[in-house]
Amino acid sequence: MKAAIFDALGKPLRIGDVKLPEAGRGQVLLKVCRCGICGSDLHMTEDPTFGLEGGEVIGHEFSGEVIDVGSGVTGLKPGDHVSAAPLRGCGTCASCKRGEPAWCANFDLIGGGFAEFAALDAVQCRKLPWGISAIDGALAEPLSVALHGIRRARMQPGARVLIVGAGAIGLAVAFWARRMGAAHVVVADLHDHQRDRAMELGATDFILSGKDMARRLAESCGGSAPEIVFECVGKPGLIDHCVDLVAPRGKVLVLGLCTAPDHMNSFRAISKEVDIVMSVFFTMPEFEMAIRALDGGTQTPHHLISDHVSLLSMPAAFEALRSRTTQCKVLVDPSGFVAQN
Repeated sequence: MKAAIFDALGKPLRIGDVKLPEAGRGQVLLKVCRCGICGSDLHMTEDPTFGLEGGEVIGHEFSGEVIDVGSGVTGLKPGDHVSAAPLRGCGTCASCKRGEPAWCANFDLIGGGFAEFAALDAVQCRKLPWGISAIDGALAEPLSVALHGIRRARMQPGARVLIVGAGAIGLAVAFWARRMGAAHVVVADLHDHQRDRAMELGATDFILSGKDMARRLAESCGGSAPEIVFECVGKPGLIDHCVDLVAPRGKVLVLGLCTAPDHMNSFRAISKEVDIVMSVFFTMPEFEMAIRALDGGTQTPHHLISDHVSLLSMPAAFEALRSRTTQCKVLVDPSGFVAQN
């Protein structure tokens, strides 16, 4: 089968042939419908922290059609359309039974979505309800990451919220924050490329980062600083920047992935009694909640999707995302032959 193959750090992915996977015991074989390109995919291919050695097929935001099931699989059959959660645990420990495979001692983050077919444990899959397409099903993973951040922040209805970073995760946070009752949902970014998309997803305002930001932000939040600031970029210095912007006794929720050493003005943070909370991955109940959210409402998550590209076009599209563009969530169509817009 065809797949996008990682060879080495700093080298573009290449399209080549790899062995067709098989559905082992407890597994399903999927024909991949769509796989989203995630910012962490870009990090993985240029940062040794993630431990890629060469020869891997990455891609962890995918949906597909079940075409084969292994022994012991119940509840799924060929023809079912599913979203795949990339979190694999042992399936039997207390964490797995709670629906939290990310905290299993044998946890593994699986890829394989940038290919025509992928095999994974059936317990990682959730069947898409009628009316939700397998295309939109590829959004379940990033939506789940954002939802987990909202829940870690313990956001309450009526909250004043700032989201720093208008990438896919930041915009997904905006979607959930408004859906769950925040009164003010302000998105901030260095560029206004995603202004319209942010508003479509539920933001109440969009501001450009820069001079006099605190004052402009307070105006957008009804006259007061935000109670919760979501850091959704992952660059050194941004946690400190968020501490500066949040209200006293407010909360900074960190979703941005940063592997470089960071720094902050701890005196300012302690003087304001700011809570700094980290968030990563999600639970399977949150994954299921994200799937249900794909259907309905004015601020529908499909507004995150900016482009569809074929597998053959994917390496070039992947590299282009290393620079800021007007694109948001780019979905790879392994069965497509030409790039689509």
